[in-house]
Amino acid sequence: MTIDAAPPVPSSTGSDFARLSRRINEAGLLKRRPGYYTVRIGLLAACYLGGLAAFVALGDTWWQLLLAVVFAVLFGQVALVSHDLAHRQVFRTRKLSEVAGLVAGNLGVGMSYGWWMDKHTRHHANPNHEELDPDVAPDILVWSDDQARASRGIPRFLGRWQAFLFFPLLTLEGLNLHVASVRALLNPKLRRRGIEATLLFGHFACYLGALFLVLSPGKALLFLVIHQALWGLYMGSIFAPNHKGMPMLSGDDRPDFLRRQVLTSRNVRGNWFVDNALGGLNYQIEHHLFPSMPSPHLRRAQPIVRGYCAELGVPYTETGLFDSYAQALRHLHRVGASLRDRPSPE
Repeated sequence: MTIDAAPPVPSSTGSDFARLSRRINEAGLLKRRPGYYTVRIGLLAACYLGGLAAFVALGDTWWQLLLAVVFAVLFGQVALVSHDLAHRQVFRTRKLSEVAGLVAGNLGVGMSYGWWMDKHTRHHANPNHEELDPDVAPDILVWSDDQARASRGIPRFLGRWQAFLFFPLLTLEGLNLHVASVRALLNPKLRRRGIEATLLFGHFACYLGALFLVLSPGKALLFLVIHQALWGLYMGSIFAPNHKGMPMLSGDDRPDFLRRQVLTSRNVRGNWFVDNALGGLNYQIEHHLFPSMPSPHLRRAQPIVRGYCAELGVPYTETGLFDSYAQALRHLHRVGASLRDRPSPE
């Protein structure tokens, strides 16, 4: 399965989304960018392999901890490429997208490509829907007043002060991705389980083997902790600004496709650094409306989408990077208020 949440464009004047889609098509923004992705993936592969060579060359030294920081960024960038592959932004065919995604996701960073793609597909179809979006499931944190009232166990315990715990918890996101990926292998519905398992455990074996063969046990453990914590923090920081603190849907709340995607998403104003650090996902509204659009086209699509939303009177949310985090944290703190007022169970 490949992520493609956007509905087909009707041939008639059609829906609000159909009219917007025609404008985007006329601007040529859905065309592939093979040159861009060749350069991007080539540079990333060179940096990844160069980092491995530097790791071996440095040997058993504390300077390796700087490489742990570098590899946290590299893992995040590889995961972003895997995201683009899943959306068929890079290759037109499913087979090529899947092969490259398995190499990047499973072997490159130790994350199940098939598991993540299924999860992300459900998110795209119903962003911020309490029952249908797995990204707002109340497994650790609570995202709405209804979830707070119904919470038990860990979500109820952490929910009181979840705004303060949010970024510290993100340091565990890398570990969570690994664990969820291994658990996904137990699901018989996961496609290509054998290949997924081989590449995933191949990554773990090479990663841990390199650490403990090159470094002393103490340095190896510290490298692992720093690398995985910063990778998790980076990954969480990429996705946190996009929907957290935006309107939540539940039950039969089903706006039309355009409004469902725009009203639940938040853009982050970009520049060269932000666009590359967030992999273009700071243009979250455009990405959700046109998930197969190559990431370098999202910036060009923004004024078209923003202007069209203004024509329709549909609110279009855009803010700065740090303000996006502040909005998400304020939302988490407000949702946790009912838990702070509720007496703890005896």
